[in-house]
Amino acid sequence: MITFPNAKINIGLYVTSRRPDGYHNLETLFYPIDLCDILEIVPSQRNETTLSITGITVDGDAEQNLVMRAYRLLQSQFALPAVDIHLHKVIPFGAGLGGGSADAAYTLRMLRDIFHLPLDDKQLATLAAKLGADCPFFIYNRPLIATGIGDCFASTDLSLKGKYIVLVKPSIAISTAEAYAHVTPQTPLNPLEEALHKELTEWKHCIANDFEKSLFPAHPRIAAIKQHLYDMGAIYASMSGSGSSVFGIFDQPITAGETFDDCFVWAGECKV
Repeated sequence: MITFPNAKINIGLYVTSRRPDGYHNLETLFYPIDLCDILEIVPSQRNETTLSITGITVDGDAEQNLVMRAYRLLQSQFALPAVDIHLHKVIPFGAGLGGGSADAAYTLRMLRDIFHLPLDDKQLATLAAKLGADCPFFIYNRPLIATGIGDCFASTDLSLKGKYIVLVKPSIAISTAEAYAHVTPQTPLNPLEEALHKELTEWKHCIANDFEKSLFPAHPRIAAIKQHLYDMGAIYASMSGSGSSVFGIFDQPITAGETFDDCFVWAGECKV
C-alpha cells in the first residue's frame, strides 16, 4: 500500500497559557495542504520490520523515527506481522509543517487498514497523541480548530477551496525550544474562531502567529519572506507553526521559485 502523508499550515497560532506539565495551551487552525511525502508499507521479505528513507536526508536511528515508533506502538497492542516500510521524504523539517507527525499518523492509518485492526478514527487519534501533539490532526486531516496542546479539535466550516498557497522555507531550522523560549502566553484580543469568519482580506489585521513576535527579530530573513509574499499580492501571509516556513494565500496561481531561489518553495491550489 502506498499513501501520501501531507503537510499542514497553521492559520493563526496563539499561545494562551503555560500548563503545569510544562506544555503550553494553544489556539490555532490546522489546514491540510497537498505538499506530500510518499509512504509505502509491504509485507517483510526477511521476517523483520525495516524502515528505509530516501529524499531529504533524515538523520538518527531508524527506530526513533516517528514512522517506526508508530509501528511499534500498534505492535505493542496487536500481533502485527513484520513489514518493510519505505518513506520518501519531501516535506522539510524544522518548518512548522508537521511532516513527521503526518508520516506517523499515516503509518497508523495504513497499518489499521492493511491488517483490519478494530480501531475507529477516535481511538486511532488517541494512540497518535502518544507520538506527538499534532499527530491526531492527521488522522482526521481536514480543517480543524485545535486547542489544548493542539490535540483537542472543533469542526469549522472554513474553506479556502479555489485559493492558492505559496509556501517558502528558508534554510533556517527553528527548534521547539527556541520558539517557546521567548513567547509570552496571553489570551488573543480577537478570538480565532470569530476572526476566521471575517473576510479573508481582513485576516492580516486580526489573525496572528504569536511566535512571529520573537522569532522575526532573531531571524529577519523569515520576516522579509512574509513581507515579500504580501508584495507579490498575497491576501494573507503568516509563518506556519513555530517556523521557519511562511505561506501566502493568493487569489490566483503564483510562480515564485525564482523569487526565492535560496529557499524551498512549494505552490498549490487549496482543495478543501
